[in-house]
Order: sequence, then C-alpha cells, then structure tokens
Amino acid sequence: MIIKAKPFVKWVGGKTQLINSIEKTLPKNFHKQKGLTYLEPFVGGGAILFWILQQYPNITKAVINDINPDLISAYKTIKETPDELVKTLRLIQNEYLPLNEVKRKEYYLNKREVFNTKTLNKIDNTALFIFLNRTCFNGLYRVNSKGLYNVPAGRYSNPKICDEKTIFADSKLLKKVEILSGDFEETLNYAGNNSFFYFDPPYKPLSKTSNFNSYTKEQFNDNEQIRLRDFCKKIDLLGHKFILSNSDLKGENPDNDFFDNLYQQFNIKHVFATRMVNANAEKRGKLTELLITNQSIKEFEYVRK
Repeated sequence: MIIKAKPFVKWVGGKTQLINSIEKTLPKNFHKQKGLTYLEPFVGGGAILFWILQQYPNITKAVINDINPDLISAYKTIKETPDELVKTLRLIQNEYLPLNEVKRKEYYLNKREVFNTKTLNKIDNTALFIFLNRTCFNGLYRVNSKGLYNVPAGRYSNPKICDEKTIFADSKLLKKVEILSGDFEETLNYAGNNSFFYFDPPYKPLSKTSNFNSYTKEQFNDNEQIRLRDFCKKIDLLGHKFILSNSDLKGENPDNDFFDNLYQQFNIKHVFATRMVNANAEKRGKLTELLITNQSIKEFEYVRK
C-alpha cells in the first residue's frame, strides 16, 4: 500500500476541509501547465501543499514559507534527516505511552520547558515540536509575547507520536520543495514565469474571543492583512495567479465589509468549512470562509465583486 504524504502535525485552521473548494478554484487546465511553480507563503500544517504536489505532478518546483521558526525547522528536518527524527520520536513515544495520566502531564510539562530553552539541536527540537503538538490541548500551537510555547497538556488515550510512515512519505515529497523562513513577501523572489500562489494567512478573528493566530510572538493584525492585499495586487500585475483563504466576517456580523472593501478588485467566494477549535463545543461546526482569487470564477454559485 502506498502511504500518502499528509500533514505531520495537527494545525489550527488546517485546510483539509477546503481542498474540494480550492480544487474547483484552480486556474483552467492547471493539470496541463508546464514548468509550474507553486508557492505557499503561509504553509502552516501543509494540508494544501501535500495534496497539490501529489495531485498535480506537473508542478516542477514548490516554495513554502512560514514565520514560525520551529515549524520550518520541522519541515527541513523531515526533508533532510527523517531516519534520525523517527528514532528520536520512537524513544519519546516509548517513554510517554506507558505513563498514567498524572505522570504524562509531568512528562509533557518537562518536555515543554526543555523545548522553550531554544538550545536543542534540529532533530531534538523537531521531535519535541511534534510530541507537544500530538499531546497538547486541541493540537494548538500558541506562544506568549516572549515567543515561548504555553499550551497546556491534552488528554489522549493513545496519541500517535511517532508516525514514521507519514514522515518518510513527507520527506520524499519535500525533496522538490524549497523551504524558507521569513516574511511572506520574500517568496516573490522565487517565482518563475508560470507561478501560482496559495495564501493561508493567520485569519482575521471573527470576534475578540476567537483569536487563535498567535503562532509567533508577532501578531498578524489589520495592517498586515492590508499589506498582504497590496502584495496580491503586486503579483496580479506581474501576471501570477493566486487563491487566498480567510475568515468570513459576515458570518458573525453581516455589516462587516472589511474583506469586501479590501479585495474589491478581485473575486470572492463563500465556501463551507468546519472548525473544531472552540472552548464552547456548541459553537464548533460548519461556517463559511472566503476564497479570494484574481481569476474569473463565473461558474461559482455565489460571487461578490
């Protein structure tokens, strides 16, 4: 059985549930285009990256970026040294799983403290990054103003800490991927003559209590959303195609025209997605999100221009 590449971490806002909608929004004859470069400036958990590289082998080059240094280090480690990583994860898994609930929490907090020292080598740092992700509360990645990871322990009966088949499948696919860690605008330097961008920035919160975008100590505020819009205008003028996803603010407030005004020159589609992260279980479930593109999308059932 061929093991498919897929995200190696759980990631809040992961786009697995948007794959069908994104596929319908891709440029015409996307699968036939030659010399295609795929760029993802906010890669996150990589759901779209792993899907699109397997679905469209005509993509000859891929470039990913994220400002989260631990996440990017994990991508590089999986790409370059998967064997060493698997060995380390297997050791952690064998230590953790036999423990009772109290001891597991102690183990987790100890490993979190070690992770926050920022003194680990690349293998150990990535191993703890994955361990904490697999055993923390709700798969969150959140840091405080000092950049220290502060998510509490979760409660799972048998978490899969060492998913070696996925790691090796991901490593093979990442061989054709250039991995960056910096500002999203820097990805333009890696675009080719035929390039497609997918943007999945930290979402603008639907409310003051729904902000889960503290993946780094730097906040992605409204000024950053505006700067991203300006970047989209730039790549549009250069002839590149793009799709951008973000929260549908009108789902919370029908009068909120932030994105309608921001992206008024582009096409906007409302699509259904499922969010599972909310302190109140009753508020989890389906809601609409936005797909914004510089392509013609006349076939969409709902478009706001």
